Formats: sequence, structure tokens, C-alpha cells
Amino acid sequence: MLENYFPVLVFILVGLAFGCAPILLGRLAAPYRPDGEKNSPYECGFEPFEDARIKFDVRYYLIAILFILFDLEIAFLFPWATILQELAGSESLRLFGFFEMMVFLGILLIGYIWVWKKGALEWE
Repeated sequence: MLENYFPVLVFILVGLAFGCAPILLGRLAAPYRPDGEKNSPYECGFEPFEDARIKFDVRYYLIAILFILFDLEIAFLFPWATILQELAGSESLRLFGFFEMMVFLGILLIGYIWVWKKGALEWE
């Protein structure tokens, strides 16, 4: 029973070796001579102008979340499009597939209108 999992174990060990070996070789072979210039912050050739931990506006996150939400919902259209030929071949499946997708697109449209009415897409 366990001999079936041996290739998986070998695969994991080889993957770990390929991931860890360059790090270990770099740590062992590279010279370690830190100085003030190497440890100083660097930003495009200049000293940093301000703290890197500035707060972002919440609208950036809101737009990103909305993009991911609608992008994932649109991704559900691709499986439907790939079987569209099969759906068109059967009379009962043709209407079912069409109305099922119209319900999905209607829910997507209602969500888009709701987000638009809430002002989440407005940028001041």
C-alpha cells in the first residue's frame, strides 16, 4: 500500500532539493561582508523620501475586490460557451441552457447595478 506513495515522496524530496539547494549554496559560497552602504535603504538610486508604510485609500481595495468578484463570475461563462454546441443539439437542453445562463447574467447584472447605485465605482 505505501509503495504506491513512494513516487510522491521522491517528487516532494526532489522539489525541496531544487528549492533549498541554491539557497544553501549561496549562503555557503558567497562572501558575507556587510557595510553601511549595503545595508542602507535603496529606492531607484535615491534615498527613500517617506515611510514605505503609508496608508492606501480604501477605494483601491474596493475596486480590486469588485474586479475579482466580477472577473470570477465572468469566468463561469467559459464552461457554458464550450458546451454550447452540445446544448444546441438537444431541444430540451437548448432552452434549459439558455434560460439558466440568462438567470446567471441577470443576477450578475443586478449585482453590477447595485454596486453602481451604491457609488462603489465613483472616484472622487
